[in-house]
Amino acid sequence: MLMRDEGCKMIIYPGAFNMTTGPAHWQLLQRARAVDHQLYVAAVSPARSKNKNDYQAWGHSSVVSPWGDIVAEVSDEAQGQHVIVADLDFDNVNEFRSSVPTSLQKRLDIYSIGPAVTQEP
Repeated sequence: MLMRDEGCKMIIYPGAFNMTTGPAHWQLLQRARAVDHQLYVAAVSPARSKNKNDYQAWGHSSVVSPWGDIVAEVSDEAQGQHVIVADLDFDNVNEFRSSVPTSLQKRLDIYSIGPAVTQEP
């Protein structure tokens, strides 16, 4: 949220979800972060290994729009290294933020963003 408030329009996350958590959460979390923060999300994953003794990453590196749409994704059948190329319209971010102004709905009277306060025991 802080990066979004500073004008950030894209976040790139590295990740190595496995073959259990990947199908369940990989795309869901990317889409949620994109919509929550009204920006593009790129998620980068290692390729799945052909060697069954190695860690099996889910893969599926992708780019998601502020609307939660998948703009580009490496498919299930992809083997080895791949590069995703996607045309991103950063004006789309401003349009989304204007039409869905969730950042104006913060309740700063019930919480604050600042240094953590620790209490003495």
